[in-house]
Amino acid sequence: MEFIDLATWKRKEHFEFFHRMDYPQFNICANIDVTNFLNFVRTKQISFYYAMIYAATYAANQIIDFRYRIRENKLILHDKLHPSFTDLNDNETDLFKLVTVEMKDDLLEFVKYAEAESNNQQNYFNLEKLAGRDDLIYITCIPWISFTHLSHTISLNKNDSVPKISWGKYFSENNKILLPFSVQVNHALMDGVHIGRYFSYLQDYINRKKE
Repeated sequence: MEFIDLATWKRKEHFEFFHRMDYPQFNICANIDVTNFLNFVRTKQISFYYAMIYAATYAANQIIDFRYRIRENKLILHDKLHPSFTDLNDNETDLFKLVTVEMKDDLLEFVKYAEAESNNQQNYFNLEKLAGRDDLIYITCIPWISFTHLSHTISLNKNDSVPKISWGKYFSENNKILLPFSVQVNHALMDGVHIGRYFSYLQDYINRKKE
């Protein structure tokens, strides 16, 4: 982690412009092609959800703009981001838990590790793992709906700068399997071009997973 000098940061004017807003968040939804990736996870007999968590976090780590955070009106840059994701606690209550894990270098290792961590977590919110941390990506999934738009609950804190990533129910179209995918970020830190770059990194990564 390092502190960034706002006075000399290339985005200084954009930061100041959007940081004045009461609600500087914006959200973009688009479909991604998961045809190859779905075949990959089925061949490996692993969870599509945990594999997508890895892919989503991997792509975010490749883009410096996703690693910036606003902390007490100061700008910091993290070296690495880690996923904090929702998971259904059981099928009887329909209540979810929030699971925070460390990012791994290998997808298969991560899937095994994340699934074990989720299964072992008994409480809904492990606040000790969240305390004082903003080196995270918040991730959730709504696998019952192929949505076209999504908004997140948020405190009206203009320093809230942890990206929020979601996806819905995949569907077939023109011989492809498409997944509705949502990215919500703080506009003081990035623009649409950076979200577009994220989608490109993500699509490229999941396209390469064919075996």
